[in-house]
Parts: sequence; C-alpha cells; structure tokens
Amino acid sequence: MNEIKEEELKEAFLKILREDEEFRYAILGSAGLEEILKRLDRHEEILNKHEEILIKLREDFNEMRKEQIKLGEEQAKLREDFNEMLKIVKGLQESYIRIEQRIDSLYGAMIHGFWQMSKFAGVTFEEFIRNFLTERLRKAGEIPKNAKLKKAIINGEEINIFLKSPLIVGEVTSHAETIEEIDKLMRKAKIAERKYKDKARKILIALTATKEAAKEIMEKAKKEGIEAIIGKIIAK
Repeated sequence: MNEIKEEELKEAFLKILREDEEFRYAILGSAGLEEILKRLDRHEEILNKHEEILIKLREDFNEMRKEQIKLGEEQAKLREDFNEMLKIVKGLQESYIRIEQRIDSLYGAMIHGFWQMSKFAGVTFEEFIRNFLTERLRKAGEIPKNAKLKKAIINGEEINIFLKSPLIVGEVTSHAETIEEIDKLMRKAKIAERKYKDKARKILIALTATKEAAKEIMEKAKKEGIEAIIGKIIAK
C-alpha cells in the first residue's frame, strides 16, 4: 500500500512539475538550476531572433540574385543592341566610303570634261583648275567670297594652287605616272606651313594617271590627309 502511494505521489509531483512553471522554477532553484534555465531561455530567444534575421537576409539575398539575373539579361540585351549598332555604323561607313569614292570619280570626270572644253578658249589646265576650285570652294563656304586661289612662289618653290587664309597648297599636273607628285606637294606644303605657321589644306589634281599610279596616289593621299582628284585613269 505504501508502495502504491509512493508511485502516485511521484506521478503527482511530475505532473505539477510539468504544468506549474512557478513550482518548477522553485524546485529547480532549490537545486541551483533556475539561473541556468533562464539563461537557456534567453539564449533560445536570441537564437530565434538570429534565425529571423537569417531568414530576412536569405530573402534579401534571393531578391538580390533576381536583380542580378535581371541586370545580366539587360546587359546582354544592351550588348546585342550595341553590336547591332556597330554593324549598322560599319555599313554606313562603308557606304559613305563608296559614295565618296564615286563622288571623287565623278568630280574627276567632270574636271576632265570641262578641261576638254576650256582648252579651246586658250586657258591652261593649271589656270582652269585654279578658277574651277575657287568657285567651288566659295560656293561651299570654305573660303571667303572675295578669296581667290592663285600661283605663288615661296622660298623658291612654285606652288600651283595657293591661298594664305585659310592656308591651301595644291599641285596640278596634266599626267601622273608615279607618286612623285604627292612627294612634291608634301614638300611645298611644309615650306608654306613653316612660313605661315599654320596647317595647310593639301590638294592634288591630275588630269590623267596610269592605273598603277592612280592606286598608289590615292592610297598615299589618304594616309597623308591629301585631297587627291584624278580626271581620268589610262592604261599607260
């Protein structure tokens, strides 16, 4: 009988211990464990807060990843658009070069044709070119209305086409078989630039040129920043 009562007492005690927090802490306090449990409770609260912070950080991180993915997609699209734009610009540049070459060719043919008519009036090719360019540059607003291209001698060098302001130095030849005319023009331009302390606009005009010479002249003219016009390309 005493044994049964002891079991019942144990069960009652454990039940009270589980259900009555104040009683539980009183018992634990008497055993020196109350402070430990309180600290554990505080630690649990801190851990719960940390867990909440980690969850929030994870959410923020996931949001950042979404933004990074979106930015990556936008950058890829921008790169595609930029590459497409480069293709368009390249195409326009190539078209412009072809048009420019065509204009130079037509311009050269026009000079050759006008010269064929003008020579019957007793005008030299050099005079014809000076007058022709003067009118063209005036109309384009590239030289003053009262300015006129002329022949000049600077430091013993004869310059076929010359204007002091803006500084223009040009060479005119009836026929070109080599790039010698380019070299001659470069030499005269440097003389004028030293004298007038200015950068010269360089122009070379040849009435005719051999096919090989024309190719070399145009290539070097492009490299040296020279405006070269050839009236007609002939076999030899």
